[in-house]
Amino acid sequence: MSEAANLLLLERAGLPDDLRWLVQKYPRENWQGHANILGLANMWLQRHDMFRELGGMLTNGINDYREGRLTAPDFARWFAPRLNHFLGHLDGHHNVEDYQYFPAFAKAEPRLKRGFEILDADHHTIHEGLERNAETANAFIRTLEESEDKQRFAADAYADENSRLIAMLKRHLADEEDLIIPLILDRGDRALVEDDD
Repeated sequence: MSEAANLLLLERAGLPDDLRWLVQKYPRENWQGHANILGLANMWLQRHDMFRELGGMLTNGINDYREGRLTAPDFARWFAPRLNHFLGHLDGHHNVEDYQYFPAFAKAEPRLKRGFEILDADHHTIHEGLERNAETANAFIRTLEESEDKQRFAADAYADENSRLIAMLKRHLADEEDLIIPLILDRGDRALVEDDD
């Protein structure tokens, strides 16, 4: 994992060239044209789109509060369940990937093993970001009955942490898709899942 750690999530512009040979064979703009996109690949893309949508919703919500379009009590009622949903599902999704899918995919195509190590390292970084996000969100929610200055400071701290998490997530999701979707398109989802048996 030391090699993977050198490819820090917020410092890279994408996967290294030596891991992009399948995405060159199956470019992103052609994914929807493949028959088996309806299987595992489609599920993967839908799940990632859900995370992008939830992240955007949280960003918009905090902005609505900061710009006075939501009162503190209204924001608290709206925010807490959505944040819990986002953080819980993202953590669960990463656990399934780390312990089920990534090992099966690396076994099916050993030349991509380093790519899965990079994605695994990303998950650790994102998990730390999830913890920071939850901490700053809880600190913010605790201030909602305090002074407006404390609320504003805590809201700004949460917004900064949320922006950092969303940036990490965007980079990670794009890189993960560039590694996994072409592999699924190349091998077929049944072959990849059966390789794990």
